[in-house]
Amino acid sequence: MQEIKEFILDKMPIGVIAFDNKMKAFFKNRFAEKFLLKHNLPDEVISVAGRIFDAIAVKEMDLHFPGEVLLFKKLEGSGSKWTFRLETTETPGPVVCVFIIEEAVSARLDHNNIRRQFGLTRRETDVLRRVINGLSNRDIADELVIGEQTVKDHLSNIYMKTGMKNRFALVRFLLDSPELYLE
Repeated sequence: MQEIKEFILDKMPIGVIAFDNKMKAFFKNRFAEKFLLKHNLPDEVISVAGRIFDAIAVKEMDLHFPGEVLLFKKLEGSGSKWTFRLETTETPGPVVCVFIIEEAVSARLDHNNIRRQFGLTRRETDVLRRVINGLSNRDIADELVIGEQTVKDHLSNIYMKTGMKNRFALVRFLLDSPELYLE
C-alpha cells in the first residue's frame, strides 16, 4: 500500500507542499520539488499561509478565511498561469498544504484532434504537449523517462508531419490555429 501511495504522489500533476506552524516545509512531492527548482514560491503564498496559522492560533479560522483560499499568479520565466490553493487541517497539529496547479498552455489545445490531423503517434503527442509548455529536450526526456536523442527523433518526426522547420514555428503555428483549441 505504501508503494501505491508513493507512486501516486510521485506522478501527481499537482505540486503539494505541507508546512507546519513554524512555516517549515516537512513534505514536498516530486512536482513541487521540480517547481521549486525553477521558481520561488510567491511571497503572497507564504504571507497567506502565515496568516492562516495566526487565525488557527486564535481560533478564528472561519472568521478570517471563510471560503477557499486561492491565489493566481503568472510567474516570470514561465509560459503558464499558476494556481496556489491553500488547505489547512488542525489535527494532529496545524498544517497548511499548498497545492500548486499549473494551467499549461497545452491544456487549451485539442491534442486528439492534433494527433489525428497530423498523423502523430501518442508518444509524439506526449512530446508535443511538453514542447508547447516550453520544456527543453532534457526536461522532456526526464518527464517521459526516455533518452534525449529519442526526444530529438520524435521532434524530427513531428516537424516532418506538420511541415514545420523548428520548435518555434511549430508552437507558433499551433497556438495561432483556433480550430485546434478545445471548445
